[in-house]
Amino acid sequence: MEKQTRPENFVGDIHNKSYLESYNTNEIVSENFLADLGRTKESLNGRWNFGIDQYDTCLRAKWFEEKSVNGEGFRLPLDYSFDKWETMQIPSCWNLHQEKLFLYEGSMVFTRTFRYVNKGEDRVFIKFGAVNYIARVFLNKEYLGFHKGGSTPFYVEVTGKLQEDNRIIVVVDNTRRSVQIPCENTDWFNYGGIYRDVELIRLPETYIKDYFIHLEPGSDFKKIRVDVSVEGSVQAGNARLSLPGLNIEADIQIEKGYGTLSLECSPELWFPDSPKLYEVNLSYESDQIFDKVGFREIRARGTDILLNGERIFLKGVCCHEESVENGKAISEAEIVQNILLAKEMNCNFMRLAHYPHTERTAQIADEMGMLLWEEIPVYWAIDFENPVTLKDASNQLTELILRDRNRASVIIWSVGNENADTDYRLSFMSNLARTAKEIDPSRLISAACMTDHVNNRIHDRLIEYLDIIGINEYCGWYSPDFERLPKLFENSKPEKPVVITEFGADAKRGERGTVDDMGTEDCQENVFKKQVETLGKIPYVKGTSPWILYDFRCPRRLHYLQDYYNTKGLLTPDKKYKKRAYYIMKDFYSLK
Repeated sequence: MEKQTRPENFVGDIHNKSYLESYNTNEIVSENFLADLGRTKESLNGRWNFGIDQYDTCLRAKWFEEKSVNGEGFRLPLDYSFDKWETMQIPSCWNLHQEKLFLYEGSMVFTRTFRYVNKGEDRVFIKFGAVNYIARVFLNKEYLGFHKGGSTPFYVEVTGKLQEDNRIIVVVDNTRRSVQIPCENTDWFNYGGIYRDVELIRLPETYIKDYFIHLEPGSDFKKIRVDVSVEGSVQAGNARLSLPGLNIEADIQIEKGYGTLSLECSPELWFPDSPKLYEVNLSYESDQIFDKVGFREIRARGTDILLNGERIFLKGVCCHEESVENGKAISEAEIVQNILLAKEMNCNFMRLAHYPHTERTAQIADEMGMLLWEEIPVYWAIDFENPVTLKDASNQLTELILRDRNRASVIIWSVGNENADTDYRLSFMSNLARTAKEIDPSRLISAACMTDHVNNRIHDRLIEYLDIIGINEYCGWYSPDFERLPKLFENSKPEKPVVITEFGADAKRGERGTVDDMGTEDCQENVFKKQVETLGKIPYVKGTSPWILYDFRCPRRLHYLQDYYNTKGLLTPDKKYKKRAYYIMKDFYSLK
């Protein structure tokens, strides 16, 4: 069949079905990552104008070009008015800005203007802490690129593209799709928006792109390894490392943009009860980075988990990045509150479910002494056969690890949650496990697996690629016959440590009844009593993280006692009320 020619009356913004093709170039990925902690940054937060764009007209009609006059000099009617649109505070989730936006999923156009004065820098970047899910970025009428993944940071270089007065436009699309990570069906609320900080970063022509500083595994806690990569024209030279708390001043030889150094020293080790942090100053040419890091070793030996060579039981709880007031755009005060609530429950560990939480969580956990499990949302029925989906997952995992691998609090990278054990899934997730080990060999790899329900045993082919076996089980709730749990452990002989990553039951605040009245605090409390009584006797179970610290929004939960919330929390959504099961875990952990 002959290729059809485009008719003369073809109008691009109404007839072009493949309008997105031109915006699927210049993907912003982990290779664009740059270390920014401790750098001077300028905030681009504040009031941004926004427009709800259900039909993607901004992209179809190229509003970013701000074309108001045609080729013949006649003025054109416009379907937008950027600076007269209403405004929204950034960072935030649009769902909580207005009632009409609460359940909105689709495209939203954000824009603001800002002043830029060159102060001698050679390179300039804009960092987006997180945008859910696809972000397409435009600056001064030019398309710069797009990023996929709603929970990891990305960096856009704007060197040579800035003027004294600038307009930035970000088209945000939080549409759920089967090929994305996560896919279209999840058990949490799909917030949309620019919900973490937007910042301008000024750098010299040659700068420190990334660094990784940690205890060398197996060094008997007496060696620190530092890896440094630089970007720019000066690819060879000496980087300078300063650790004043350890009286270390050392040069790191850089060749072809990369250098590594192993140092003998004996730092005070980081523990949850004594979270010692050391100031780090790293410089190369005219660039400098400041950080605070803790030194600790985490490893598995047989069915034990060892922190700094000592056996540890992970006394944990799961936590979503969610608040009544802010959605996913949680504040530092809320992060501190969550950690304090966990500590009050005698926790030393938190599982950050089911996606990367803000980087401030790990930084604060470093300071407060809380061990963390961090994961990417390879969740439920992912399109495991699709190489595009694997690329998305691998990129999110890489961005997360690069962002947080200098945080002592983070001890486990998780590559997924509750996925059926198929051949495609095994290939997909084992690939992710290998990727995590290649980028960061100093931490443990896990995934929250389901049990073999048919044979009632701990069995998953992915376990071969994991250091810790994560198991989600809801005996006494989704599996009503609780006697399956002790039999599960009798039927299983794992050779690796097991962490029970989820268990629990729903309960409405103040709802009372018998232990068999589902949805009551009494029923939830009884499930927790039976769980801890059983789990406490299993020698290879080396940690628990019940589901979940506090109730959170979820469109799947339509029972009248739930009211669009997952009510398995040990606290209410406002975190002001502790349910009876909270005290079961507090007592259990006090004895571990």
